[in-house]
Amino acid sequence: MDDVDRKILAELQQDGRLTVTELAGRVRLSVSPCHRRLRELERSGAISGYRAVVEPAAVGLTFEALVFVSMRQEDRDTVAEFERALADIPHVLDAQRLFGEPDYLLRVATADLAAFQRLYDERLATLPGVQRLTSTLVMKHVVRDRPLPA
Repeated sequence: MDDVDRKILAELQQDGRLTVTELAGRVRLSVSPCHRRLRELERSGAISGYRAVVEPAAVGLTFEALVFVSMRQEDRDTVAEFERALADIPHVLDAQRLFGEPDYLLRVATADLAAFQRLYDERLATLPGVQRLTSTLVMKHVVRDRPLPA
């Protein structure tokens, strides 16, 4: 990856809807070499997809919490089953497995506190291998969806 590829990535992180012609102009390449580089970045996995960034409040998800998960069992099968089940919960926006305690950090968005409580009690607390859940509420986002540094 060279400086031109990094410029392509930076531009697309700012505006993923750029046409190849617009992108080529911004990175000072002709269209064909820009298109080839773009396809190579996609093929290599440097670009893993394109999507719209939706404001949660605009779709009624105004309540956000961070949930820390401590596992009772951490054997391979339990961890795999936990992660598969977690992937099936659409209100879990992000999930990271951590070193140390706790074992996982989840970012969850729901409509309100009552919906979060139902999700917590009915889905999250019943996930395989869970020993303890601890949550904290998100007051505001200070840095959000920042593009990766070039």
